[in-house]
Amino acid sequence: MTEFINNMPEPFADFGGLMDKLPVGSQSAVDEIRAHDAKLTKPAGSLGQLEFLVEFLARWQETGQPTLNNPMVAIFAGNHGVTANGVSPFPAEVTAQMVANFTAGGAAISQISKLHELNLRVFELALDLPTGDISVKEALDERACAATIAYGMEAIAGEPDLLCLGEMGIGNTTVAAAIYAALFGGGGAEWVGAGAGVDAAGLERKIEIVDRALAFHAGELDHPFKILSRLGGREFAAMLGAIIAARHHKIPVVIDGFVATAAAAVAYAINPATLDHCLFAHVSAESAHIRALERMDKRGLLDLGMRLGEGSGAAIAAVLIKTALHLHQSMATFEQAAVSNKSE
Repeated sequence: MTEFINNMPEPFADFGGLMDKLPVGSQSAVDEIRAHDAKLTKPAGSLGQLEFLVEFLARWQETGQPTLNNPMVAIFAGNHGVTANGVSPFPAEVTAQMVANFTAGGAAISQISKLHELNLRVFELALDLPTGDISVKEALDERACAATIAYGMEAIAGEPDLLCLGEMGIGNTTVAAAIYAALFGGGGAEWVGAGAGVDAAGLERKIEIVDRALAFHAGELDHPFKILSRLGGREFAAMLGAIIAARHHKIPVVIDGFVATAAAAVAYAINPATLDHCLFAHVSAESAHIRALERMDKRGLLDLGMRLGEGSGAAIAAVLIKTALHLHQSMATFEQAAVSNKSE
C-alpha cells in the first residue's frame, strides 16, 4: 500500500492523502445495534446477513440509530473512443439516449428507484467528448482524470445516507476488462465477457482490443492512477471520487456490477482499506466479475444473473438494506410482545 501512497503521480497527490488517512467507523455504534438486536423476538443471529447490514450502516454512519432517509443511486455516464472498434453491438449515441431514458423514467433503474423511494441522480460526463481510443492513445491525460475524480466527489452534495454507485457507457465493459488486466494481471481472454451481448466474433474483437491496449501502454501502467487515466474513462474516475468522498463523510456505499467494481478495484490497489465502507451488491453474469471480487477478497450480496449495469444491482441491494433496517427498528422486543426469551 505505502508503495503507491508514497509515489503518487503529481496530479493525484491530494487523493493519495485522502486514501491514506481514512475514518475507521464506529465499533460502539455496532455494539449498540447488537445490544438492541438481542432483545428482538427472534433467535440470536437468525436473520443472518440482514443483521450484518444494519451493523454496517451503523458503523459507517457512526451512530447506533442509522437512517435511510435519503438513499441515493448515482449513475455516472461517459463515452469511450474504443467503441469505434466495434466492441459493442450498440452505437455510442445509445449512452446519451439511455441517460434521457433514465430521466424520463423508462429504464429498469428508474422504476426500481421509484418503487422503493431511492433518490436517482444521473451525472453526464462530457458525452459529446469521448475518451481516447485506449488501443492507440490514452483515455484521459492525468490532469483531466484527476479533475474527473474531483467532480465525482461532488456526488455526495445531496447528503445521502447510503450511496449506490452505477454507470452507463457504451463500450465500458471493454474498458473495465483492460483495467482489471492491468491491475491484477492476465490478458483480454481472462477478463473480457459478452458485455451488452456481442457475438463470438465481437468477443474476439474485444479480447484483441484489450490486449492491444495493454501492449500500447506497457511501461506506463506502474501505478493504479496511471492505469485509470490511460485505460479508464470518466465514469470510472467519477465513481472512484464518489467512493473516496463518501468515506470521509460517513456515507456507506453499495457498488454495482462488473464496471463499477473496476473503479473500486483502482482504490483497492492503492489501499485496500479504502473499500471498507463499501458493499458489493451482486455477482454479475459477466464472467470475470467473480474473479475480480475474489482478487479483492470481496463477495457480492446477491447472485441474480444480472448484467444490466446502470446501478440496478446496487438498487436491489439497497432494497435489502432498507428491509434489514426496517426489521431492526420495527420488530417487537421480547418484553414488548410478552414473549419469553431463552433461559439464561
